[in-house]
Amino acid sequence: MPNTLPISAIVPTRNRSIPLTKTLQSLAQQSVQPVEMIVVDGSTDDQTKNVCDLQIPGLLTTIKYYRATEIGAASQRNQAILFASQNVIWLMDDDILLEPDCLLRLWSALQSDPRIGGVNAMITNQRYLPPGFISRNLFYFLHGSYEKSYAGKCIGPGLNLLPEDDPTLPEIVPVEWLNTTCTLYRKDVLPQPLFSSNFIGYSLMEDVTLSLMVGKNWKLVNARTARIFHDSQPGDHKNNLTVLAKMSLVNRFFVMTQILERHKPSDYWKLIVLQLFEIAACLQSKQGWLSLPSVIAGKLSGTLEIISK
Repeated sequence: MPNTLPISAIVPTRNRSIPLTKTLQSLAQQSVQPVEMIVVDGSTDDQTKNVCDLQIPGLLTTIKYYRATEIGAASQRNQAILFASQNVIWLMDDDILLEPDCLLRLWSALQSDPRIGGVNAMITNQRYLPPGFISRNLFYFLHGSYEKSYAGKCIGPGLNLLPEDDPTLPEIVPVEWLNTTCTLYRKDVLPQPLFSSNFIGYSLMEDVTLSLMVGKNWKLVNARTARIFHDSQPGDHKNNLTVLAKMSLVNRFFVMTQILERHKPSDYWKLIVLQLFEIAACLQSKQGWLSLPSVIAGKLSGTLEIISK
């Protein structure tokens, strides 16, 4: 019989009742479960509410359902955390499938050291791969030094790299940033509000910003054996390539200058090189070529916004 832990899970969602159902069914199979889950829903219908009202076999977690007052991943999480009653916050996406004992291993990692402020799970289908010749040289340029592995690091103008799924590594691995896909935080280390108001819509880089802020005073780690599959879903917020390209630049500039406090001319040059690299990456496929005009338009729009401010 699973036990509950003093954790408040918070889940933003919008028009994705089927993936959320699968996530809840996955949670019901865990050896431990959070006491509560706060779901903030921006859906245009009642399907998600109906899912939250279901009696899912094995699910001990109390689901608290709220309608979103503002649409967007960051703003919905800001709303959700106001209703959280527990001292540990579990940031979750609505489309993850938890492997056995995932939450137990996250919890154990967080409890292993009182100096750990946050811990995330290993995403089995989104992982760090050793860089090739071009990427390795780019990382060297951005970071300013050679590393055997750049996994889990946030280098240069805020380029965040995933943790490494290497069985030779220990179960708990220090990292420099955490995602919001499946992460535990101690509530008292989190800023208020959770995310700045400049993160809207898809809210690119909001996870990097939050974790870097926490990481200034607390340890961040990856629990390598706490594993999930991220069944990432399409959505309207991902379809506008111009908006995403602009957001990638503007939000990364925010992280570089406001969070990492990197203001040297060399930092700006590194940001420019990274943007050019992203544009050049579009040239590797037919689909990339088709998206190139939108990406360039987004980068130019983002540049103008940065200059105007």
